[in-house]
Amino acid sequence: MAGRDLRALFSSNDRGMSTAEAFTNREAQWELTAAALAEHLVRAAAPGFDVEDLEAPRDNVLVFHGIGGIGKTTLSRKLEAALAGAEQRPAQWGEPAWPAGSRLLPVRIDLARSAGGDFEHLVLTLRAALAVVGRPLPAFDLALRRYWDHQHPGEALEAYLQRGGLAAKFGKTMPQQVQSALADVAQALLLPGTVGSAVGQVTGSLVRALRERRQTVRALASCFRLADLLEAEPDLETLSFYPHLLAWELERLPADKKVTPVILLDTFEDVGDRTHRDLERLIQRVVWLMPNCFFVITGRARLQWAEPALQGQLDYTGPAAWPGLAVSSRPGGIPHARGILPDTAPVRGRQVLVGDFAPEDCNDYLARRLHADGTPLIPSPVRDVIAARSHGLPLYLDLAVMRFLELRRTGHTPAPADFEHDFSALIARTLADLTPDERHLLRSVSLLDAFDTQLATQTAGLTHQAAARRLIERPFVSENVFGLWPYYLHGLIRSTLRGADDHTDDRWTPADWHTAATRALAALGEQWAAGPDRDRLLLVGCLRQGLTLARDFRLDLGWLTNAAWAYVSDSVWEPVAPPTPPNPGTPTAAVRPETAADALAELLSTLARRQHEHRAVTAGRLTALTAAGLLPGDLQEMAVYYLAKAQRDLGRSADSRRGMQYVADQGGRLAPAARRGLAHLARLAGDFPTAHAVVPTLGWPGRHHRVDGDIWWPHGDMPRAAAAYKAARNEAEQHGVAGERATSQAQRAFTLAFTDPAIAEDELELANQLLTGLELRATTLTVKIAALVRHAGADRDFVSRAETLRAEIRNVGLLAPMAMLELALAFHYAVQDDSTAVAATIARLRDLAGSGDYAYYADIAHHMSNLPLDGHPTAQWIGDEQDTRGRWRSLVTERQAN
Repeated sequence: MAGRDLRALFSSNDRGMSTAEAFTNREAQWELTAAALAEHLVRAAAPGFDVEDLEAPRDNVLVFHGIGGIGKTTLSRKLEAALAGAEQRPAQWGEPAWPAGSRLLPVRIDLARSAGGDFEHLVLTLRAALAVVGRPLPAFDLALRRYWDHQHPGEALEAYLQRGGLAAKFGKTMPQQVQSALADVAQALLLPGTVGSAVGQVTGSLVRALRERRQTVRALASCFRLADLLEAEPDLETLSFYPHLLAWELERLPADKKVTPVILLDTFEDVGDRTHRDLERLIQRVVWLMPNCFFVITGRARLQWAEPALQGQLDYTGPAAWPGLAVSSRPGGIPHARGILPDTAPVRGRQVLVGDFAPEDCNDYLARRLHADGTPLIPSPVRDVIAARSHGLPLYLDLAVMRFLELRRTGHTPAPADFEHDFSALIARTLADLTPDERHLLRSVSLLDAFDTQLATQTAGLTHQAAARRLIERPFVSENVFGLWPYYLHGLIRSTLRGADDHTDDRWTPADWHTAATRALAALGEQWAAGPDRDRLLLVGCLRQGLTLARDFRLDLGWLTNAAWAYVSDSVWEPVAPPTPPNPGTPTAAVRPETAADALAELLSTLARRQHEHRAVTAGRLTALTAAGLLPGDLQEMAVYYLAKAQRDLGRSADSRRGMQYVADQGGRLAPAARRGLAHLARLAGDFPTAHAVVPTLGWPGRHHRVDGDIWWPHGDMPRAAAAYKAARNEAEQHGVAGERATSQAQRAFTLAFTDPAIAEDELELANQLLTGLELRATTLTVKIAALVRHAGADRDFVSRAETLRAEIRNVGLLAPMAMLELALAFHYAVQDDSTAVAATIARLRDLAGSGDYAYYADIAHHMSNLPLDGHPTAQWIGDEQDTRGRWRSLVTERQAN
């Protein structure tokens, strides 16, 4: 289905270029329309159906709503054509399944202000379309003629139809049918011929005859509301009730004349607004009074007819009146490749959000719009860029096509870079039917990834939420009921509002954007401060949005500082979006922070990313960040501390010790953690007495129990280490620190894997549970090594599993897990009495200890196999070295015995 695209045709001198008004599928919407219409036909043909029942619920309307430019008008036109005949139905649309013999009459009415229609025009269009039945509809025609003569004295109905284009569209027989109905009634009443043309006398006589129940008018007498309508003042209000007569006449048609009108009302957003509903009330009355007709309404917003709160503004309201309209495609909609289908049966989901085009549909649309000799004129790389930037919005595709032609007209060969472009026309289309408050609010929330009504109102600086409540009902606002903030803008609308030149009368200045960003940042801080204590989801959400605002608008950090400390305190490390490079093509790692907000965003992003990248990359980023000096004092300490941790992981102990000592000396929030870091460094160097002496000074902030466990397991004292880790886990649980709890449990599982594989299995299962949802790479590796140790000496695949794990550890650049893995291998080979393999493992451990750290791991490997040391001890043990040797050797012999 494609027509001529005249705008494109008149935009180029290229006579070899062919243009087509491309239409892309929309099978889902067609399937839903066909199914709903089939249900309607069955219901209207049922024996108990009564067209004069004005109390029964109505299910004769289907609504397609969506943002401006999504293709609703095109859909409406294609539905009209498809319903008119199978030969006009797009090939990809399936065969409808409505009852055999059904005769449909599609009637499309554009309600746009630019179309110049009004309610009177709507009613006349319905009647003109029904001229196809080839006979008068006397009850309606008589009432219409009375109305016309009263409201348009001296103006012929034929002239109006001719001028309004209805005669050209539906033929010229309708006025003759109306006149014929008038003459037939006059004849039935035995009125003189001269009187037959005077509608006032005819209707007066007819009303008396109906009241007196005369036999001559028995056919019309069965329409018991006809007399009241003919007696009422023939004004616009009365006209709105005449469709009842039209529905009644349709029901009386003989079988060979039967027809079901399918009335497509397009551009419904121009009917009125949420305050002025006069025209909407009249149109709703038409839908209600014609239950044997099917209505397909397309507009920007969903219909509110099912909301009880509108009682008094509209005649028929509430879910009992409109059961199908009470269920919207949002939030219950299921995404579909070419739209959104409701997740309920068609009878219940009668409000459907028209979705964006799928990427393949965007490409297909662009390929078919312009072509030469059967070849798409827009090259594939350009189509890909346009499709990606369009977010599936057909209006953007159309604007991009016109830009393509404009570039060609100026002698430029369009390239993909030419379409890294926002169109200000999208802003005008989006803002067209919004109130001033809604326009202001829309710009405000474009600053936010997601929002609720309170956040939107505060960001806009409004004192009431009414505008926000109206805005969230607009089709360019989507809803995620599972999100922290449920609402978010259509991606293209948001990026255009933020990036395109705005030529509207109420456009914002840079100062306006800065003020709104300041309000948004403050509002996010208030929500975080008022939220439940330790609400991690709220914290991360506020941080992500707040960091972006502070970075983009160079705002003071404010509450972001405390939020950053809360973020690192749990050791969970959810991703925080990195700053966007200022220039396309600039790698993120090359971005140089310029403000404190830039630096904080980079710091937190680096800490989160370190769980997924080599520690050398982390150290490089943190080195650059600390050198920049943009962070305030306490956050600078945070950067130095985590740099020192990365350096320790890489084996750069001297650098790490300097950083830890600096942070410890400052006495700030991370001073206890830095003292713990110094204890770790002492332990890694084999100075266990020094490390042990620090433990009593650490307390919970310094994770004293875990440090204690880290000291005792190298001594082979697994029960004591496991008890310390359990105490650390319990303490972390009391403080609600999920990351520390998982880390302590992983270490406990590791120690018990040497002593009791059965118990270790349960401990490993708990460790994996505690890691769920966390990004802790080192802890995850500890659990994997513990699982390996459980099977030491018995698993035939032990070495191959270890090799796989070694490659994983090497990719992240962590020295501690690598040393632990080699120790696990030494344990395995010792249990198997494989002295050659033990010797090779000891050699690898010596290589790992090149910086001086972890040197005692080789000593432990000697102890396991009861081999003499090949030099002086590399560790200062707590107690006698022989005790340590005996405990490690006992672990091996016990495993051999079992």
